[in-house]
Amino acid sequence: MKRSLSPVVVVFIAFGFVATACSSSSNIEVVSQDTSVSDTATSDAPASSVVAATGMYSTADFATPTISWDSCGDGLECGYVDVPIDYSDVNSQTTSLYVVKHSATDTSARIGSLLVNPGGPGFGGSYLAESAANIYSPAILDSFDIIGWDPRGTGQSIPAIDCTDDYDYFFASGDMTPDTEQERADIVASAEEFTQACFDNNGDLLPYIGTNNVARDMDMIRRALGEEKISYFGFSYGSELGAAWTTMFPDTVRAAVLDGASDPNADELLGVLQQNKGFEDSIVTFLSKCSDDSTCAFNNNGNAEGAFDDLMAQLDENPIPTSSGRPDLTRGMALTAVAQAMYSDSYWSTLESALASAQDGDGVDLLSLYDDYFQRRSDGTYGNELEAFVNILCADSPERKTIEEADALIPQYQANAPRFSPGTTGDYTCTFWPKAIDPRIKITGIGAGPIVVIGTTGDAATPLASTRNMVKALEQGRLIVVTAEQHTGYNVNSCVNDAVDNYLIGLQAPDNELDC
Repeated sequence: MKRSLSPVVVVFIAFGFVATACSSSSNIEVVSQDTSVSDTATSDAPASSVVAATGMYSTADFATPTISWDSCGDGLECGYVDVPIDYSDVNSQTTSLYVVKHSATDTSARIGSLLVNPGGPGFGGSYLAESAANIYSPAILDSFDIIGWDPRGTGQSIPAIDCTDDYDYFFASGDMTPDTEQERADIVASAEEFTQACFDNNGDLLPYIGTNNVARDMDMIRRALGEEKISYFGFSYGSELGAAWTTMFPDTVRAAVLDGASDPNADELLGVLQQNKGFEDSIVTFLSKCSDDSTCAFNNNGNAEGAFDDLMAQLDENPIPTSSGRPDLTRGMALTAVAQAMYSDSYWSTLESALASAQDGDGVDLLSLYDDYFQRRSDGTYGNELEAFVNILCADSPERKTIEEADALIPQYQANAPRFSPGTTGDYTCTFWPKAIDPRIKITGIGAGPIVVIGTTGDAATPLASTRNMVKALEQGRLIVVTAEQHTGYNVNSCVNDAVDNYLIGLQAPDNELDC
């Protein structure tokens, strides 16, 4: 999961306009700085949208939708399914979800459909079906139609969230350690401006963008596919989504695999602390390995740790040049680049070289990692993953911290993860968001049967300790522990893949704490 605006390192959890229902104008007002956030609601929102935070609105009141499939590649079919924006309103307008099906490769072995999601939150999931042959085992490909979809507001679903085209303005311009009150005020103003832009462009959809509604959409897709029960495989935040779905619709669950899961019962502060500590620990591991390896490009005579700390302090004082027309590299941008590399040790050699170049005053390579993190395309444009993420996060969270409350947490962030969280400003991601009308439900998985959860020993984004808490929250959680320095564990080795195959195909759940 990626978090926040420019001064605070953002952390996605991912493996990676024609308005059919919503106008581009907003009927929601962003919370101004002098407003009591906890009491703020949308005064002119329809009464049906102000819902109790149970998350249990049924899909049964809505007709089963249809999907008109068109061929879109070898073994692939694509289409759209219309679902209600507001499940508390039987007369709700709809949003169109983009769906891709990779058909089972052995019709005689076909079991049914497997819904898949890559996380974020905010990443479209259609590519998991488009690239299914490169992701899933042959046995799974034989047995299931792989169904990937772009959740509401993401990817090619209509409408897709669009807050800004100028990522550098919002995410690369801030100072993690502002020296003046004006610099600090500018950071706060940037957070408010970003939230306002999101509601100006997408305000009719944003209150309904949260995980509960995406889980309801999953049930509508299940119905459209004609499946009484359905299977699911979610990565990263896709684990949280899958856990919410199993809790809300347990009778429809055939099997569910949750790979790279965070602690579902952590409050906002604990969740940030857990994740930041995960990245901190991975950075420590990376630097230690570099210090012990004389061939590491950032070895610095066996003191990569000291060199890293010195470089970050230097960038804080004097950002260094990057590419023409792009901002100078700040400490916050550098730490975002480092976060990108912590998702897998396959990035570590690239990070070593990028840090060495930054020591020589060249920020281009760290900028490249930073751009990868934000999904910047070769033509300089971006997808909408970050914009969707921020708004899903706020729609899910019942908490709204004032600026003063957010700033009061700074010492905890710094003590918990001194290298990864050295900033002196709070996290204002949701400060200016209106009160959530449908916060994410408490996850239990009661009645859904055995649910397989995968955690890796060196996962920065969803640390293993947090993943264990997901297993504890589920009525019948079964944990597979994969030894690896990366986020998510599927495809690391045959042990985990065989266990997943046996479960998804034969419904043979592994023993809890299977060591892979």
